[in-house]
Amino acid sequence: MKSDYPTNGRGLCYIVGTVAFLFLMLVPNGVAHAYIGPGAGFALFSSFLIFFVAFLLGIMVLATLPIRILVRVIRRRNSSNKRKCARTVIIGLDGMSPVLAESMMKDGLLPNLSRLAETGTFRQLRSTIPSASPVAWSTFQTGTNPGKHNIFDFLTRNKQTYMPELSSAQVRPSRRTLRLGKYRIPLGKPTVSLLRKSEPFWKILGDHGIFSVVLRVPITFPPEKFRGLLLSGMSVPDLRGSQGSFTYFTTETAVEGQHTGGMQITMERQGNEITSAIPGPPHPLKPDAGVLEVPFTLTLNDSSNEATLKLPGEKLKLKTKNYSRWVRLNFRAGLGVNVQGICRFYLKEISPHTKLYVTPINIDPDKPALSLSHPFVYASYLAKTCGPYSTLGLAEDTWALNEKIIDEDTFLKQVHLIHDEREKIFFDALSKTDRGMVASVFDATDRVQHMFWRFTPEARGIHDPQANSKHANVIEEMYKRMDEMVGRTMAKLGKNDILIVMSDHGFGSFRRCVNLNAWLKEHGFLTLKDGKTECDDYFQDVDWSRTKAYAVGLGGIFINQVEREAQGIVHKGEEKQAVKKAIMDGLDELRDVEMGKSAVNCVYDTAEYYSGPYADNAPDLVVGFADGYRASWDSVTGKFGSTIIEDNEKAWSGDHCIDPSIMHGVFFCNRSVNRELPGIIDIAPTVLDAFGVPIPRYMEGEALFSESSEPAPTGSR
Repeated sequence: MKSDYPTNGRGLCYIVGTVAFLFLMLVPNGVAHAYIGPGAGFALFSSFLIFFVAFLLGIMVLATLPIRILVRVIRRRNSSNKRKCARTVIIGLDGMSPVLAESMMKDGLLPNLSRLAETGTFRQLRSTIPSASPVAWSTFQTGTNPGKHNIFDFLTRNKQTYMPELSSAQVRPSRRTLRLGKYRIPLGKPTVSLLRKSEPFWKILGDHGIFSVVLRVPITFPPEKFRGLLLSGMSVPDLRGSQGSFTYFTTETAVEGQHTGGMQITMERQGNEITSAIPGPPHPLKPDAGVLEVPFTLTLNDSSNEATLKLPGEKLKLKTKNYSRWVRLNFRAGLGVNVQGICRFYLKEISPHTKLYVTPINIDPDKPALSLSHPFVYASYLAKTCGPYSTLGLAEDTWALNEKIIDEDTFLKQVHLIHDEREKIFFDALSKTDRGMVASVFDATDRVQHMFWRFTPEARGIHDPQANSKHANVIEEMYKRMDEMVGRTMAKLGKNDILIVMSDHGFGSFRRCVNLNAWLKEHGFLTLKDGKTECDDYFQDVDWSRTKAYAVGLGGIFINQVEREAQGIVHKGEEKQAVKKAIMDGLDELRDVEMGKSAVNCVYDTAEYYSGPYADNAPDLVVGFADGYRASWDSVTGKFGSTIIEDNEKAWSGDHCIDPSIMHGVFFCNRSVNRELPGIIDIAPTVLDAFGVPIPRYMEGEALFSESSEPAPTGSR
């Protein structure tokens, strides 16, 4: 019986290539690398030791391979006869709207997806409550409601401090340090914990001997061990420990400081030269020393609109209006400690003012400062075989466009550069995995809809000048590019392969911002400290001793509950139910007077939708906004005044954190399915069932293929 491990000649490239790579990396250089998590400090580890141990483990893996294959064959014997496929390929197109996809298919603009719909299945796909990417993709992985996987939004709140925190991962710094003069050496490394609970379905597949390659699925950082290969997606930080922060250098007279999502630094031109430094991560050995920096010199050539960028050990030409290749930055911390990242440079202008944009500094996949993949060396293997690539979870720099640091065309160039990398890695994995499962999520559809929805006739009105601009068709063009990629994938399928093309949610307009905390304050549920009329970021001015409810994230409202929140005042039971009902009834009546319409479609009591061991971590209510509305930028992090509804003036003009009942995703498949409205919760049990693997009882989704489900003729082999 054939194992699902990729044991054909191409599949062996993953095994042999990894072992060969380990040999190459064993050459010691005396340099220690650093470990950084989002917002965390550093701890040292020896690169030689890490790779030496990895090498020994690799030898053990190869030595025990025959025994493990035999065990898997025995274990799979009961399930092999129930298989419906040799291989399952899942393409995740984040945010693809079924409404737009169906319209384009009717116009003949998506021929490959149309063929899938005609010969197999096209359905709308129910998302989650809320219809937010981290929640939906976590449900995709686990086949469970959020109460069982513990991801409820992009952000959650700290029950002790009420501070908003990243919901996907938690970082705990090393507790012990050793002082050596001016240095402080951590005695241990920070722990980065994945907060998503339950098991992803590829772990269950691996337990039954079925190999998987999982690429860029959100909420997979830090990576978990399983029988397969994984490259983490959304929630991977940049080298500064943020979710993506750009740097903008300019000679214009301007106030230096922070932008949302980045920082601006003023440069001074001396003749044809400019000297400055790129700020990096916090100093790992001297907590009071600020951040590490990489110095650079920029030599300008006004006549040719070019510049020469000189970095330590590297020199490259920059042309205006063009991105550089990936450039390695080496931040030196002393005592032989280096922190390594990669970035791209974009020279906007040389004169009359020089303007240089630097992308967020990604963790270098060739020598990652922390684990980006499973196994650890897989990220490096991909860098060696496919070239350098973005590792940041939210790689497309939407905030640089929001802050008008870059323009729409510059942002689009970046999106396509990143997507090119993702396609290359995906098709490499597809060509080397003949059996088992390959799943890859592509973000470009989501990013362009967030930033270009304002140019569509649907968003602004058919007579709006912006709707007829050169960017009016950007979203459609991206959908067509995804369709072309699907077509190339279909050409590589075998007759027994299953193809699923899906999205986690749809998309809608985001014209108006709703500050939920301002509404809660106005209606007496949230109280400020005496003398305060407005609240600064992170609830700084809230009087928790008189506050019954507060909002965190993109639509979640928490009751300030006794014995749950640190300063809770609302008792569980009838009192809490009364507060929830009052908020629900009030928000149901929230009207946008200026626009003459309701801002809220529905308010969901999560006690009716979430169940499981983590349900108490959830918001008590989730607001389902009407199309055109979303939680305001300030409300997300606990800042508010007296204004409840106002215009959204950012380039980020499309969104999906709207009422989930109108934010369905897409589901295409080359097999027929047994439900008219499947849910993203059904994908995990469907894949397990397709491989004849028993569906765990805790999964709430249902398998979508009937016993007689036959493959559509989409493949060429």
